[in-house]
Amino acid sequence: METSNGNHKSSSVNARDDEMTVFRGKPSSTLREITALAIWLGGIHFNAVLVIATIVFLPKSLAFVVFGLLVLLMVIPINEKSKPGRRLARFICKYACGYFPATLYVEDIKAFNPDQAYVFGYEPHSVLPIGVFSLADLTGFMPLTKIKVLASSAVFHTPFVRHIWTWLGLTPATRKNFKSLLEAGYSCIVIPGGVQETFLMRHDSESNVYKWWKPSGKLIQQLARVLKFTPVVFWGIFGSPVPYPHPMHIVVGKPIELKRNPQPTTEEVNEIHSKFVEAMLELFEKHKAMVGQADLQLKIL
Repeated sequence: METSNGNHKSSSVNARDDEMTVFRGKPSSTLREITALAIWLGGIHFNAVLVIATIVFLPKSLAFVVFGLLVLLMVIPINEKSKPGRRLARFICKYACGYFPATLYVEDIKAFNPDQAYVFGYEPHSVLPIGVFSLADLTGFMPLTKIKVLASSAVFHTPFVRHIWTWLGLTPATRKNFKSLLEAGYSCIVIPGGVQETFLMRHDSESNVYKWWKPSGKLIQQLARVLKFTPVVFWGIFGSPVPYPHPMHIVVGKPIELKRNPQPTTEEVNEIHSKFVEAMLELFEKHKAMVGQADLQLKIL
């Protein structure tokens, strides 16, 4: 796997007597930053515009050709190690960090062994869990060269999106895939709330990089579970898929040590889940004032 550190700068600060490593995205060319974000996050909007334009403006013969190509792009295999694809992914990681800008705080970076696999629980999901890119291998912040982000399988049936996100290191969030990646030594980033969490989004408690509207009702929830995708309408600057450039802060806590257990009981799973929630609460309360959010409250539903 490839890494790139040339576009970033790092520094260390003290947080309650614990040394914490801080990585900050370095602002660069605005045009390149916006281009990187548009390529990375614009696929969903591009597909929607393309489908609507095809239905409205093209004759049936050409419309069938367009839809045929889209179906083909949904199923043809993707080479995740494609050199042009990884080059594009590196471009996205390089300039996305400086756009917001994004800052990654790691409480104990020496605790992460490059030869060991870790599971990162990323919260919140929000409209899109954009902040996970700060942990990607091509961003070069974390000392881990084998990292995958587990995402809804719906992503990997979406033309254009599946290509870009695969090259960025995303992979379907299936039990089989998760297990095989860990066994192969890959660290995995999971978003525990997933699709279900998007139904709990509130405008006063989620990230502000997008404005959004979502339908409600049990029927919509059932449909989302089937599709593994929540029909949220979201937009950024000037109604585009490019998010608003609000500063983004991501904090990585110390690893929670666990014993390998191939067949845990329900009680053991609940115990580990409780440890994760407790650690997340502690992490939030410990660092929220540092990023100017001393009065912010963490809600876990």
